[in-house]
Amino acid sequence: MFNRKPKDPEIETLIGAGTRVDGDVRVTGGVHVEGRVHGNVLAEPGGAAVLEVAQGGVVEGNVDVPRVVVHGEVRGDIRASDKVELGATAKVSGSVVYGVIEMAAGAEIRGRLVAATLATAP
Repeated sequence: MFNRKPKDPEIETLIGAGTRVDGDVRVTGGVHVEGRVHGNVLAEPGGAAVLEVAQGGVVEGNVDVPRVVVHGEVRGDIRASDKVELGATAKVSGSVVYGVIEMAAGAEIRGRLVAATLATAP
């Protein structure tokens, strides 16, 4: 009862391993990236979006999504008001602003880690 997690949004969009998207991606639900995104990934206001970057997946741009799970690579800043999960194969080249962070041994961050409460402080 106490360890119950809120249900994540369903993955509605898959960017496959052989796919490259040029331009911003705006999401309201879940998106799973196995290919490449050359642009920002942004959640629409009021949405409970989640971004999953699979091992081998790459996002070259900033990410502003409430929940982010990375096993691949993000070359840009991550802003997640809810939670960031970094797997053992995750590589982030940019700052990570988070509500809660979970990081496995082996994950790499080349940037700053900033708690969301500190990022909004005057």
